[in-house]
Amino acid sequence: MQISQITRDTLDVTLLGKKPGHKYDHGHALVLSGGPGKTGAARMAARGALRIGAGAVTLGVPPAAQLEVAVQVTAMMLERIPDGAALADVLKDNRISALCLGPALGLGARAAGLVKAALAAPSVVLDADALTLTSQDAEICAGLHPRCILTPHMGEFARLAPDLAEAAKAERPSAKAWAAREAAARFGCVVLLKGPETVIATPEGHVRRHCATHDRETPWLATAGAGDVLAGFITGLLARGIEPLEAASLATWLHAEAALTHGPGLIAEDLPDLLPQVLRALNVQAA
Repeated sequence: MQISQITRDTLDVTLLGKKPGHKYDHGHALVLSGGPGKTGAARMAARGALRIGAGAVTLGVPPAAQLEVAVQVTAMMLERIPDGAALADVLKDNRISALCLGPALGLGARAAGLVKAALAAPSVVLDADALTLTSQDAEICAGLHPRCILTPHMGEFARLAPDLAEAAKAERPSAKAWAAREAAARFGCVVLLKGPETVIATPEGHVRRHCATHDRETPWLATAGAGDVLAGFITGLLARGIEPLEAASLATWLHAEAALTHGPGLIAEDLPDLLPQVLRALNVQAA
């Protein structure tokens, strides 16, 4: 199995540049929120998508959470999305180019309906609760497609694929990479298996690895919401038309680089607002 290492030198940072144009020329990301008291995770993901360059970002909220979200956001738009049927209607807008769902979404019937409807979006990032629902519902699994990205940590991976999660723990080189590759083939989409060693695999067998160890060690990423921001970074890049493997690779490296730029004391809300500094250091230019 060939594994490519994700480093600054292997990234195509030209993909991060933007041409002049209308906001929708740079993609429209939709991020779905949980109910009242559970909207923070989606708001962080949405801010991540906006900071990484999506031209427009909309938060899809259940009606009961609309006021809570409205008083917290400015640049993001709001859309009332009570259930899967409403989401299906929203997705008829062909300007929506990527969708993120799962952070604090919940595990009830409403959430399951949203995940099923979400799979009609051009590109989809499934994180957190959406992964648990995927592990429980064969219909969701059957609806996954190559422009979906699953972003589990090891606990979520154990629910999605218990046999592969066990194999990933084996004391042999590349066990985690092998497990991620097998999962990508099984689910027919990109799998980003998080951790100090993050592995990204495609259904075709491509495997990339980012190691946040040694000089890139980022223990302060072990904080609530950091994974939600990563999901937002990936969604923003997908919204801009970047292919799933590249979007996942760029987002993973930038996420760690932002944490390194900040250092100790980091909280998840800091990550999106560190991106401009990181992108300037990369000398990202207009494409």
